[in-house]
Amino acid sequence: MSLPTPESLQPLILQTLASSPDGKIPDTRELSFNGTSLSSTEAQSVVRAVLDSLASKEMVEYKQITTTTYGLTEEGEIIAANGSHEFRVWQALPVKGAGEPIGLPDLSKLIGADIAKVGQQRAFRNKWIAKDGAGFVRAVEAPSDETADQVKEIKEKGDHSRGEAITKELQKRKLIQPRKHIHYTVSKGSQFSTEVKQLETDLTVEMLQSGAWKDASFKQYNFAAAGQPTDGGALHPLLKVREEFRNIFFDMGFTEMPTNRFVESAFWNFDAMFVPQQHPAREMQDTFYVKDPVKALRPDPEYYERVRKVHEEGGYGSIGYRAPFNRDESEKLLLRTHTTAVSTDMLYKLANQEGGFKPAKMYSIDRVFRNETADATHLAEFHQVEGVVADYNITLGNLIAFMQEFFSKTGNHKLRFKPAYNPYTEPSMEVFSWHEGLGKWIEIANSGIFRPEMLEPMGLPKGVRVLGWGMSLERPTMIKYKISDIRTLVGHKTDLDQVKKRPAVRLEKGDD
Repeated sequence: MSLPTPESLQPLILQTLASSPDGKIPDTRELSFNGTSLSSTEAQSVVRAVLDSLASKEMVEYKQITTTTYGLTEEGEIIAANGSHEFRVWQALPVKGAGEPIGLPDLSKLIGADIAKVGQQRAFRNKWIAKDGAGFVRAVEAPSDETADQVKEIKEKGDHSRGEAITKELQKRKLIQPRKHIHYTVSKGSQFSTEVKQLETDLTVEMLQSGAWKDASFKQYNFAAAGQPTDGGALHPLLKVREEFRNIFFDMGFTEMPTNRFVESAFWNFDAMFVPQQHPAREMQDTFYVKDPVKALRPDPEYYERVRKVHEEGGYGSIGYRAPFNRDESEKLLLRTHTTAVSTDMLYKLANQEGGFKPAKMYSIDRVFRNETADATHLAEFHQVEGVVADYNITLGNLIAFMQEFFSKTGNHKLRFKPAYNPYTEPSMEVFSWHEGLGKWIEIANSGIFRPEMLEPMGLPKGVRVLGWGMSLERPTMIKYKISDIRTLVGHKTDLDQVKKRPAVRLEKGDD
């Protein structure tokens, strides 16, 4: 039979309340419509719709009541019909001395392998059966099959009177399953009536002009309503992952470097880092150079001269590049190709601060620019995550330990380190992490110890070493959100709905 409509149930509920001595309906499951009970879950959902409508007019008040009953699973139905597994095992076995003991293989053929296996274990536990040679025999005369009695009672009543422990045991055995039932208690509201008035929801110009508003009944404001969701902004996935990385750095005692200088001089971006002026990365096809203005402000003359000298002639244990050093090349303006330019500037300030050098741990996360062709994994603009540690007498072992701690906090527990080359670090290492989803090792970072040719011209003491490592922010973001094409993460192809829907990121932390 089809369910009644909310409109047809309204008079039933109102008339029932009107005729009730205490003005209440204690249980809406007791209602019936055209001789049909409204106790089903589907019918109660229609009742709820009616109550919500009447409650909005303050005609009724109601409370939701949730009760739990139990029904049998498929296995529970089998036990209710045929007895428990342990009882069926007992039934299949002979009395000791009255027949040949039956082993588990033969028992499985008689009553089924699953029933025999489970039933034999439980029958032993209940001491209903005993071992006799290679088989089993009965150990008691007439056991009481309490499990079957319990499931039969639940089938008839939806519950039983044998305690919570029995309920949990039957659920554990997957013989019963809970069923939640929702019903309502209803009472008269402050505006109760057996007739439902149509309330006005808008005050119109016509009402004001005709004066009809004076006799109209208006629906009251529902100040508890959730309201229309606002179409506000949402954090981009990169910003969510960035914030998580920032928290990891702060947790490790790092301070954040200022990264607001996107336009950098070639001196800070390359020369101060001991990158040769003839390096391929400095060519137009790899770096964005600024047309106007053409030249940057000059650095401290003494520092510039020390950098020029180590490039041309060597020093600090190095023979240099033995190539001409061009001031015009140093003064070119460009979009920074890495945030290591920021680290270089900060290390120079660290070396020349009042009071002299003090050990430091610093990090930065911001945009860098490369003159690259856009494809699924590369853009001309991306974010670099970088950390540097400056202290006396630290070694490659300290660098590896720092990276193991840092990357374990990002969920990368299996790491490999491979020797690499960077103009400004020696030794240098590439960092690889095992990716469970791809089933292979993937490169996640580059690292190394900054060269003396870079550090000592700044004025840092001889015993000071600086560890550094860097990685992109886009790669872990793409892995975390399962994005295969970087152009759908950043740029005009980004799905704004997905930006709103993607959850806040929580990188899997390692054991501290």
